[in-house]
Order: sequence, then C-alpha cells, then structure tokens
Amino acid sequence: MEKDLKSNVYSGIYGALIGDALGLPHQFLDRSRFDEKPVTKMDGYGAFGVPAGFWSDDGALTLATLDGLSKKLSQVDLDMESLDDFIDYDMVMENFEEWLFNGEFTPDSYAFDIGGATQAGIKSYHYYDTEAILSGGIGERDNGNGSLMRILPAAYFTHYLSKNNDFALEDELEIVHNLSSLTHRHRRSQMACGIYILIADEFLKGGRDLESMITDGLKRAQEFYTNDERFESELSYFDRVFSYDIQNLPRDEISSSGYVLSSLEASIWCILNTDSYKDCILKAVNLGFDTDTTACIVGGLAGIYYGYDNLPGEWIDTMVEKDYIDEIIDDFVDSLSLFVK
Repeated sequence: MEKDLKSNVYSGIYGALIGDALGLPHQFLDRSRFDEKPVTKMDGYGAFGVPAGFWSDDGALTLATLDGLSKKLSQVDLDMESLDDFIDYDMVMENFEEWLFNGEFTPDSYAFDIGGATQAGIKSYHYYDTEAILSGGIGERDNGNGSLMRILPAAYFTHYLSKNNDFALEDELEIVHNLSSLTHRHRRSQMACGIYILIADEFLKGGRDLESMITDGLKRAQEFYTNDERFESELSYFDRVFSYDIQNLPRDEISSSGYVLSSLEASIWCILNTDSYKDCILKAVNLGFDTDTTACIVGGLAGIYYGYDNLPGEWIDTMVEKDYIDEIIDDFVDSLSLFVK
C-alpha cells in the first residue's frame, strides 16, 4: 500500500540530504582510500571544512526546487487542466539565483561546491535574461550530475498531480526534462533524470519488491525513450541501465565520477546490492570521488523505499537546521495536498 504524501516526501528529501551530508567530507578521494578505511558514520570537516550534518549544493538545490514548486502550487486553481499549468520554471530558477548569489537554502547562507554547468546555467538566466528552460548547456561536456542530484521533487510533483488528473506520461516527463534543462539541457541529462523519476514513481506506488519496482520503472522509461525520436542518439549510452542486469556488475566496473550516466548507474547498483538505507548510503559513499552526490541521488530513492523510520536516527539528529528543512517540506506538502484526494 502506498504511504501517505507527507511520509513519502519526508523520507525521500531527508534520505537525499543525509546522503549528501554523509558523503560531503569525503568528496574527491580515490576509491582505494575507502577500501583501506571505509566510511561507517557521519563525519564533519574533510573536503570543505564544514561540521557534520551540513549539506552541499546537492541538498540546497533540491530544497530550492521543492520550494519553487510549492510557491506556484499555492497560486493555482484546483481545476487546472494542463500539468504545465502547475509549474513556473522562473520561480524555481529564481530560487537557484538566491542560492548562488545569496546563500539561500544552505545551512549557513553560503553556497559552495558549485558545479560548472549549474553555475553557467544560472548566470545565463541571471545576466542574459535567457528563458529558464533554455538556460542549461547542451554540449557533450554539459552532462554532469548537477540536474540529476536535485530532480527528486519532480517525482512527488508528477506522481501526486497525475493520480487525480490522469496526465499523460509524455507531459510528466516533459516537466522533468524542463527542470533538468534549467542547468543541464543535453538530452542525456534529461533522459537520466527521466529514468530516475520513473523509478522513484514506482517506489511511490509501492506494493512490490525492490527489484520489481526498479525493473518496472526501467521498462516504462525504455519504452518511452525508444519511441521518442528526440532521444534516438542517446539510447546506446543507456545500454547497461536497460540491460536489467546492472546489479550483477562488479564494483570496479561502477564509476562514481560526476558524469550523469555514472551517477545513475551507481545509484541503481547501490540500492540493488544492499538491503537497508544505511548500507545503501554507505556503499555509495565508499565508491569514492563524487561521494556526496552519488549518496544524495541514491539516498532519495532509498529514503522513499525504506521509509523515514528506517533512516538512522543518529544521522537525522546530526543534520543541522532541521527546522528549516522541515518548513520547506511542510510548505510543499501543504501546497501539493490541496490537489490530492
């Protein structure tokens, strides 16, 4: 049976933020360092010198997206007919500006660990008045994981609005692609975000075992993207994802770099090769290199699947500014709940 809206949002958002915080001190370290001394708990300082429980750009932009979506939801009518009517990309992008220039959505009013493509997209919007969904880069090198790391709120947005309005999958994924395009407009980044969201959607439906839900999400994604000519040139890059056998790959074939496809593969691999939220996040961090983002991405999925009560209490307690996190989550839940029967 599907858990309620509030429970699902708290589980996923805290799951992502905890993953970010757990991995943050260990970012950029080679995997061999973790083989010698694996991470087993939440630490502070390290790569950026911040205390335990701090989140980075991953968590900040996830919260900024969540807040941007709820601002628009609080303004629309209950009888809107188009899914696109429920979203204002400028509101989300203005939150990104507030993060980059003023440190909003951070634990201490300071933005750090800023990705190049993310910064370029926000500055294109800010300085050159580029349309929000055209602000992201479209080059081959613009396929970092900077949109995948913050896309989780789109899962709640599309899942719950579509429950009662029967919106088409094409419309749901167009929202996801557009949210990615704020900073990452290449089709590969859009497609990675779409696959992730469809897996998250299966988790929100619930009622099946983990492997079945991931397989169902991947099948829906494969069918959609195979039949959309805009993504034809990208399909081969996702062969390992659509093999339905990624969990059986050896660890040394799983990359933990900042490349969007690597992050997607690593996230699926980590959750399929563990049986608890804690073990999943630790496995992600101990892959090394982009530790906070890998753990943030899979943390959102694992949080939804295992539920808030199965997130380690000591990790929740270590998170800083919990009242601030809760306020943003509650505002989103209150806004979205108006459209959920």
